[in-house]
Amino acid sequence: MDVKVWMYLAYLAVSIGLTVWVARALARNGLVFLEDVFADKRLADAVNSLLVVGFYLLNLGYVTVAMKESSPVGTTSQALEQLSMKVGWVLLVLGALHFFNVFALGRYRRGRLRQQAAAHPPLAPVGYLPPQGGARPAHPAPAGPTPGQTPPAPPR
Repeated sequence: MDVKVWMYLAYLAVSIGLTVWVARALARNGLVFLEDVFADKRLADAVNSLLVVGFYLLNLGYVTVAMKESSPVGTTSQALEQLSMKVGWVLLVLGALHFFNVFALGRYRRGRLRQQAAAHPPLAPVGYLPPQGGARPAHPAPAGPTPGQTPPAPPR
Protein backbone atom coordinates (compact mmCIF):
# COMPACT_ATOMS: atom_id res chain seq x y z
CA MET A 1 0.00 0.00 0.00
CA ASP A 2 0.98 3.58 -0.63
CA VAL A 3 2.30 5.77 2.23
CA LYS A 4 -0.62 8.15 1.66
CA VAL A 5 -3.15 5.37 2.21
CA TRP A 6 -1.49 4.43 5.50
CA MET A 7 -1.59 8.10 6.49
CA TYR A 8 -5.33 8.23 5.71
CA LEU A 9 -5.98 5.10 7.75
CA ALA A 10 -3.97 6.42 10.70
CA TYR A 11 -5.75 9.78 10.42
CA LEU A 12 -9.17 8.14 10.49
CA ALA A 13 -8.27 5.87 13.39
CA VAL A 14 -6.82 8.68 15.51
CA SER A 15 -9.55 11.21 14.64
CA ILE A 16 -12.45 8.83 15.21
CA GLY A 17 -10.87 7.56 18.43
CA LEU A 18 -10.37 11.11 19.72
CA THR A 19 -13.92 12.08 18.75
CA VAL A 20 -15.45 9.12 20.58
CA TRP A 21 -13.27 9.66 23.65
CA VAL A 22 -14.02 13.39 23.87
CA ALA A 23 -17.74 12.88 23.25
CA ARG A 24 -18.00 10.32 26.05
CA ALA A 25 -16.03 12.49 28.46
CA LEU A 26 -18.15 15.55 27.67
CA ALA A 27 -21.40 13.60 27.95
CA ARG A 28 -20.42 12.06 31.28
CA ASN A 29 -18.95 15.17 32.90
CA GLY A 30 -21.20 17.73 31.23
CA LEU A 31 -24.42 16.24 32.55
CA VAL A 32 -23.94 17.92 35.94
CA PHE A 33 -23.51 21.27 34.19
CA LEU A 34 -26.58 20.69 32.02
CA GLU A 35 -28.70 19.77 35.05
CA ASP A 36 -27.72 23.11 36.60
CA VAL A 37 -28.37 24.99 33.35
CA PHE A 38 -31.83 23.55 32.77
CA ALA A 39 -32.87 22.77 36.38
CA ASP A 40 -34.63 19.65 35.05
CA LYS A 41 -32.95 16.23 34.93
CA ARG A 42 -35.06 14.84 32.06
CA LEU A 43 -34.42 17.91 29.92
CA ALA A 44 -30.71 17.81 30.76
CA ASP A 45 -30.51 14.14 29.72
CA ALA A 46 -32.28 14.87 26.43
CA VAL A 47 -30.10 17.89 25.64
CA ASN A 48 -27.00 15.89 26.57
CA SER A 49 -27.95 13.17 24.06
CA LEU A 50 -28.68 15.74 21.37
CA LEU A 51 -25.36 17.48 21.98
CA VAL A 52 -23.48 14.18 21.68
CA VAL A 53 -25.18 13.37 18.35
CA GLY A 54 -24.51 16.88 17.04
CA PHE A 55 -20.92 16.65 18.24
CA TYR A 56 -20.41 13.37 16.37
CA LEU A 57 -22.02 14.71 13.21
CA LEU A 58 -20.04 17.94 13.14
CA ASN A 59 -16.70 16.47 14.05
CA LEU A 60 -16.88 13.32 11.94
CA GLY A 61 -18.13 15.42 9.05
CA TYR A 62 -15.10 17.67 9.44
CA VAL A 63 -12.78 14.66 9.69
CA THR A 64 -14.05 13.21 6.41
CA VAL A 65 -14.00 16.53 4.57
CA ALA A 66 -10.47 17.34 5.75
CA MET A 67 -9.09 13.88 4.96
CA LYS A 68 -8.05 14.62 1.39
CA GLU A 69 -4.43 15.64 0.95
CA SER A 70 -3.64 17.25 -2.40
CA SER A 71 0.15 17.39 -2.05
CA PRO A 72 2.13 14.21 -2.72
CA VAL A 73 3.26 12.22 0.28
CA GLY A 74 6.35 10.23 -0.62
CA THR A 75 8.08 9.54 2.66
CA THR A 76 7.01 8.42 6.10
CA SER A 77 8.18 11.69 7.64
CA GLN A 78 6.02 13.69 5.22
CA ALA A 79 3.10 11.43 6.07
CA LEU A 80 3.62 11.98 9.81
CA GLU A 81 3.85 15.76 9.30
CA GLN A 82 0.61 15.81 7.32
CA LEU A 83 -1.01 13.48 9.85
CA SER A 84 -0.06 15.76 12.73
CA MET A 85 -1.48 18.79 10.90
CA LYS A 86 -4.75 17.01 10.23
CA VAL A 87 -5.09 15.65 13.78
CA GLY A 88 -4.16 19.09 15.13
CA TRP A 89 -6.99 20.67 13.15
CA VAL A 90 -9.38 18.02 14.43
CA LEU A 91 -8.37 18.82 18.01
CA LEU A 92 -8.82 22.54 17.39
CA VAL A 93 -12.29 21.93 15.96
CA LEU A 94 -13.15 19.74 18.97
CA GLY A 95 -12.01 22.49 21.35
CA ALA A 96 -13.88 25.20 19.45
CA LEU A 97 -17.09 23.16 19.50
CA HIS A 98 -16.70 22.53 23.20
CA PHE A 99 -16.13 26.18 24.10
CA PHE A 100 -19.00 27.31 21.88
CA ASN A 101 -21.35 24.88 23.63
CA VAL A 102 -20.20 25.95 27.10
CA PHE A 103 -20.54 29.63 26.14
CA ALA A 104 -24.04 29.20 24.69
CA LEU A 105 -25.26 27.11 27.62
CA GLY A 106 -23.74 29.57 30.11
CA ARG A 107 -25.62 32.43 28.47
CA TYR A 108 -28.84 30.43 28.58
CA ARG A 109 -28.27 29.66 32.27
CA ARG A 110 -27.61 33.32 33.14
CA GLY A 111 -30.80 34.35 31.33
CA ARG A 112 -32.81 31.69 33.14
CA LEU A 113 -31.43 32.76 36.52
CA ARG A 114 -32.14 36.42 35.68
CA GLN A 115 -35.73 35.51 34.78
CA GLN A 116 -36.18 33.60 38.02
CA ALA A 117 -34.87 36.56 40.01
CA ALA A 118 -37.24 38.92 38.20
CA ALA A 119 -40.20 36.65 38.93
CA HIS A 120 -39.77 37.21 42.67
CA PRO A 121 -40.31 40.92 43.36
CA PRO A 122 -38.75 42.44 46.46
CA LEU A 123 -40.87 42.71 49.58
CA ALA A 124 -43.01 45.82 49.92
CA PRO A 125 -41.97 48.21 52.70
CA VAL A 126 -43.82 47.68 55.97
CA GLY A 127 -43.40 51.25 57.15
CA TYR A 128 -41.15 54.23 56.93
CA LEU A 129 -38.20 55.05 59.12
CA PRO A 130 -38.17 58.42 60.87
CA PRO A 131 -35.73 60.92 59.43
CA GLN A 132 -32.27 60.61 60.91
CA GLY A 133 -30.04 63.50 61.93
CA GLY A 134 -28.07 65.11 59.21
CA ALA A 135 -27.56 68.39 57.45
CA ARG A 136 -30.26 70.97 58.09
CA PRO A 137 -31.37 73.52 55.50
CA ALA A 138 -29.46 76.82 55.61
CA HIS A 139 -32.61 78.95 55.83
CA PRO A 140 -35.34 77.39 57.89
CA ALA A 141 -38.91 77.88 56.73
CA PRO A 142 -40.74 80.78 58.39
CA ALA A 143 -42.45 79.74 61.56
CA GLY A 144 -46.17 79.55 61.31
CA PRO A 145 -48.69 79.51 64.08
CA THR A 146 -48.25 76.75 66.58
CA PRO A 147 -51.14 74.38 67.04
CA GLY A 148 -53.90 75.87 69.10
CA GLN A 149 -53.01 79.53 68.27
CA THR A 150 -54.99 81.77 66.00
CA PRO A 151 -53.12 83.25 63.09
CA PRO A 152 -52.33 86.98 63.26
CA ALA A 153 -54.72 89.32 61.58
CA PRO A 154 -53.68 90.56 58.14
CA PRO A 155 -52.50 94.19 57.95
CA ARG A 156 -54.98 96.84 56.76
